[in-house]
Amino acid sequence: MLLTEPKFESPLQGSRQQLAKVIDIMGLGQSMYNRLAHPDRIVTVHSPVRMDDGSIRVFAGYRVQHNNALGPYKGGLRFHHHAEMDEFTALAMLMTWKCALVGLPFGGAKGGITVDPRELSVGELERLTRRFTSDLIPIIDPKKDIPAPDVNTGPREMAWIMDTFSVNKGYAVPGIVTGKPICVGGSLGRSEATGRGVTIILEETLRHFGKKISGTKVAIQGFGNVGGVTANLLYQMGAKVVAVSDWRGGIANPEGLNIADVMLHYKEHATLGNYQHAEQVSNADLLIMPCDVLIPAALESVITPENADRIKAEIIIEAANAPTTPAGEAILEKRGITVVPDILANAGGVVVSYFEWVQGMSQLFWSEEEVNDRLRRILTRSFAQVAQKVEREQLSFRMAAYSVGVGAVAEATRVRGLYP
Repeated sequence: MLLTEPKFESPLQGSRQQLAKVIDIMGLGQSMYNRLAHPDRIVTVHSPVRMDDGSIRVFAGYRVQHNNALGPYKGGLRFHHHAEMDEFTALAMLMTWKCALVGLPFGGAKGGITVDPRELSVGELERLTRRFTSDLIPIIDPKKDIPAPDVNTGPREMAWIMDTFSVNKGYAVPGIVTGKPICVGGSLGRSEATGRGVTIILEETLRHFGKKISGTKVAIQGFGNVGGVTANLLYQMGAKVVAVSDWRGGIANPEGLNIADVMLHYKEHATLGNYQHAEQVSNADLLIMPCDVLIPAALESVITPENADRIKAEIIIEAANAPTTPAGEAILEKRGITVVPDILANAGGVVVSYFEWVQGMSQLFWSEEEVNDRLRRILTRSFAQVAQKVEREQLSFRMAAYSVGVGAVAEATRVRGLYP
């Protein structure tokens, strides 16, 4: 081995283990590992906010900019009570490889605020988002770093960020964020892009193994923007979605759920917990239930050594970021379970974010059909490139995808050189 990393203890250590492995496979050397294993910049801010009762609270916020060898930093902002810097560093690193893998002129970034947004009023959340944006103005810009939605953020928060940045600049700057509402420069197809991308990659994966999506039994952990869109699209395509879940728990039916009905229920009640036409199931049990395809579409590190030996799916499509730990994946590999990694499986979101950025910078907007067609072309091309490496070099899908992404960043880093 090139180097010895400590036993996996965190998403950051896991990301560095995977980087070390692919650096070894490609023979890129210790110096390249040293450059790519560490972010270019980590910014920590403490944003004071006046609460509705007149008191002032201070919230910790972060922005990790991992690498810009290929272009401006790009990555989401999440509002979560467990958010912390090492997690953002790991996710920024994954974003770098993801952008490079699908051929986007971006580097990776990630960030957000340590907060449970459910505890804030809409007014408090808006004031927090705007103050956090103001604190980041020195380091974000359409040509420097372009944030996007992530966990617990969406078009509303992106509109607040765009407005705050624009007010400070004195003119509208639609290119500062992606994932905005359509009326302020968002792209058609953006809100469904990650879930649509997951379905495209699943289609390509099944085709690679000589299978069809119709009748395939799929379990999906997560029913938010990614999991919900994925479930709905797969249901329309004829797959049997046998289980879905939200953060409280999930529902299951071995013969397949009526996802159209489930979505109506979820829209009305904001929970799956009291859905009457299916069996209740925990998030932990969903991961190990019988199915052909498992799609973790919630948070990271849910597939571990504690449950990897009980997973029954033949294929795992990582719709969430880093849902599988390296130790968990080692068990899956020994069992012959195919894992299509997050940097390929959930790349649809950043691809259409790139489209939105291009449209905002040029002020020339595309139809939804054009957006979806371009998305499919990029993802099918990227899958084919990875699948060829899997077959030709006898690599796992993760190492094949990493070798494409890391290889592109390493080559750009080598060509650009070191300054000073």
